[in-house]
Amino acid sequence: MSLTGTPFLLTTIALCAVALALPLALWSRVPGPAPLRGAARLLMLLFVQGTAISLIFVLVNNANSLYDDWADLLGTGDHVQRAADLGPDGTGGIAPESLPRMRQDFRRANGRTMRQAGGVLVTDLRGRVSGVNAEVYVWLPPQYGEPAYRDRRFPVVELLPGYPGSAKAWFGSLRVHEQLLPMMRDGRVAPFILVAPRTNLLARADTGCANVPGTVNAESWLSVDVPRMVTDNFRAESAPDGWATAGYSAGAHCATKLAVAHPDRYRAAVSLSGYNDPKGERSSIAGRNPELRRRNNPWLLLRAHRVPPRIALYFSGEPGDGYEAGARIQAIAEPPTNVDVVLLPRSAGGHDMGLWRPQLPEVFGWLTRRFETGTEGAGAPDGTRDTGGTSDLVDTGGPVGTSGADGPGGTGRVRRSPPRAPSTDGSTRAGPASGTASRTAAGRTP
Repeated sequence: MSLTGTPFLLTTIALCAVALALPLALWSRVPGPAPLRGAARLLMLLFVQGTAISLIFVLVNNANSLYDDWADLLGTGDHVQRAADLGPDGTGGIAPESLPRMRQDFRRANGRTMRQAGGVLVTDLRGRVSGVNAEVYVWLPPQYGEPAYRDRRFPVVELLPGYPGSAKAWFGSLRVHEQLLPMMRDGRVAPFILVAPRTNLLARADTGCANVPGTVNAESWLSVDVPRMVTDNFRAESAPDGWATAGYSAGAHCATKLAVAHPDRYRAAVSLSGYNDPKGERSSIAGRNPELRRRNNPWLLLRAHRVPPRIALYFSGEPGDGYEAGARIQAIAEPPTNVDVVLLPRSAGGHDMGLWRPQLPEVFGWLTRRFETGTEGAGAPDGTRDTGGTSDLVDTGGPVGTSGADGPGGTGRVRRSPPRAPSTDGSTRAGPASGTASRTAAGRTP
């Protein structure tokens, strides 16, 4: 029985109801001597408590997509086939473009929300470079199947959950595809392909999207194997101009780190309540070693770039929960690196889906503007800093559409009219600041 399925939820509810009924019906009817009656009544109370706690866990897990299956919950899942030393660039000297084309079989993903807005596809991917074997979820925009778009390619956003967290969370708890479908249809946001790969690869540990020889090559899984699979099977833009990352919590850290570490693979990143130091997640394997912490801290990585990378970064967070991480990076960013930081009021919510879900329309509006005007476009609609010039991301001609990886070439880029300036519903744009980001009141180093 699936951990996140409706049958398990209904079974838990039924057991809870039975547990409540038993004491009411049998409390005064338990036969036998006093010690036996006492033991029976104690067992009934424990049964009530156990079923109530189980029901609460199931409801919380379903609402936040923390554990995808029993293996994740019990810590028995391991999706790493091998973890060779792949070197600084995470390829092990292999040119990914030289590998044979990867053809995948896709099926409809299970779950009620996974069937909404046209449905989500899922495939089981064997990472040829990373040695990771895991599932990847893909949602195609409404334009993808239209005849007018058959020869064009679409930009891609790689979606990363927190820890613990399921790759399905973006389509389940956050309902990103349901929110974006009408916005894509009327042109308020670009028609992105949404890709959500599994990030929970090891038992009881957060990979921190890091490559750790002998343990896991999560960075290569996310930035090499998954993009190659997508471009081989869908009419997707090529890297880096057509690719972005987005994440919340631990996934926000990964999204920023991947874009800063690999500006040759990603052009933009979105961080919702993220952090810079991998130690921000107590279970992070990258946070346990000083060298790994240094190599996977996007603040340090950006500062180490000899030439500022042409990327755009978006941060949002409350004070003490993501805002300072973005402000620190904004303080050291130099053109053509562009950084926007949104300060959310404490009243906006906690470190949960209720805070992140309402931000998605603004986030994808921001991504749309970045893909249409580039990371160096002229002033943004909200008046925040954008640093001069015209980017080569701008489409200068041809009809709106996509260019097929399997099709006859098309060089056009998907374009839409710029959306109206989004609102943060009480949030304010923040200038450079120093400090640390944390999901709790505890401090974090950059």
